[in-house]
Amino acid sequence: MQTKELQLSEKSKVWYFPEAFSREESEFCFRLLQQEVRWKQDEIKIFGREIITRRKVAWYGDQSYDYRYSGHSRIAQLWTNEMRQVKYKVEELSQTTFNSCLCNLYHDGSEGMGWHSDDEKSLDPEAPIASLSLGASRRFLFRSKENPKAKKEIILEPGSILLMSAECQREWQHSLPVAAKVKEARINLTFRKMLGQQMA
Repeated sequence: MQTKELQLSEKSKVWYFPEAFSREESEFCFRLLQQEVRWKQDEIKIFGREIITRRKVAWYGDQSYDYRYSGHSRIAQLWTNEMRQVKYKVEELSQTTFNSCLCNLYHDGSEGMGWHSDDEKSLDPEAPIASLSLGASRRFLFRSKENPKAKKEIILEPGSILLMSAECQREWQHSLPVAAKVKEARINLTFRKMLGQQMA
């Protein structure tokens, strides 16, 4: 399988698998997840203000993990059979195991994600994060925490997987910028490893 390695810094590495899922698999998964996942609008706190996003999210896991970010707590739903099968394929490709997944549904290019790192205390700081993209292709950016002017860019295509080493979250931030010309929806599944047995 074709793989592209992106060296962000001496320790931070990213591996991109552009054809992890075939076109048929990608389109099938997109339609299935769009209908089957229990999507809901995300709630975040920005500068003390409560904001409800148009972007929708869902949180899945081995258990009812309590995941806290942006000032709110989310309780994981248990894997559906379809989600579990996708997880197995991502794990096989990345040669690691995951116990949770944050799902994002972007209706079109007017929705994005600002600069951040996936470094919440509930996540295993030594575990990589794998991101599966379905639907529309979108730009994905990295910028150094030490030098914010140092940036890298990659295009995430449907059916692709982006694997970020643990060091990426410590040294870099990432974002999904808005793209006015993109009219199609995108689903992003980010597979993670929670610490301990955090139960609701």
